[in-house]
Amino acid sequence: MNEQQHLETLSDIKRIMERSSRFISLSGLSGVWAGLTGLAGAAVAFTQMSDYYIAWDTRGSYSDADYAALRYNLITLGAIVLAVAVAGGYYFTRRRARRNNVPIWDATSRKVLVNFGIPLVAGGCFILGLMFNNFVTLIAPSCLVFYGLALVNASKYTLSDIRYLGLAEIALGILNIFFLRRGLYFWTLGFGVLHIVYGLVMWWKYERPAKEQ
Repeated sequence: MNEQQHLETLSDIKRIMERSSRFISLSGLSGVWAGLTGLAGAAVAFTQMSDYYIAWDTRGSYSDADYAALRYNLITLGAIVLAVAVAGGYYFTRRRARRNNVPIWDATSRKVLVNFGIPLVAGGCFILGLMFNNFVTLIAPSCLVFYGLALVNASKYTLSDIRYLGLAEIALGILNIFFLRRGLYFWTLGFGVLHIVYGLVMWWKYERPAKEQ
């Protein structure tokens, strides 16, 4: 066995070990899809909030009914955006897993899901508490911080690049605390722009080379 064969054997062993310990089927296109979905949702939310404040200015008084309707519409919009983003992420990840001939659901992917889900569920409960006590200005930064923590926690069992996205989301959420009335802009940047940038970088780094081969 010559030196080249030794190197190829070591590379194969490294790939096998990586596949067994890390979930590597995440697609960069999932991030791009999530980012585009987030931008679309932010645009709809901006329109709804603008209509609400225009009505408030025109009437010259606060309306409980209008506020309740806006709150319901934003919660519904958030649920739709989340469902669409998750569905697209699953589709692109499953497609990449099939191309690489690896299972999408195994012990490693379960670890990713559990480690991602713990901070996310805790954050969801925390945000429900904020909504119950009407601390609405803290919802946007809390979403960003807990989502970032979920990404960092899950990065132990998947591509380490996700940790940088998580850290960026956390930093953005902390910055949002100092600009509480600008939550929609920080949401747009965190769940829209950052996801698109991350997705393009991941696709260029991991998927484009494989496609060219």
